[in-house]
Amino acid sequence: MNDYANFIRFGENNTLTGNIASISYDLDITGKENCSTNPDAPVYRLFAKSPRGRQVEIGAIWQRKNQSGGDYYSLSINTGHGRLNANLGRYPGQDDEDLMAVIPWD
Repeated sequence: MNDYANFIRFGENNTLTGNIASISYDLDITGKENCSTNPDAPVYRLFAKSPRGRQVEIGAIWQRKNQSGGDYYSLSINTGHGRLNANLGRYPGQDDEDLMAVIPWD
């Protein structure tokens, strides 16, 4: 991948890759588009590898509307050490619009 941490990169064919890390965990993640007619359903399902190398679902990404009607993404994952809720925003110091920073919130 690269040396970035706490990012999501949207790719071709409605897939994504990324990394979410802290002092307790370091998860390389992948995502697949979630096709649903439910407007409240997540737009991506997120996966990571178990310690034995199996792909496990760890969470999802939702597309939301902000107060002025613009779109943004939020995610919720199970890190193995608890739940992480975050929004996605521009990765600092980057011009790449497909590279998003994971911005945790409580």
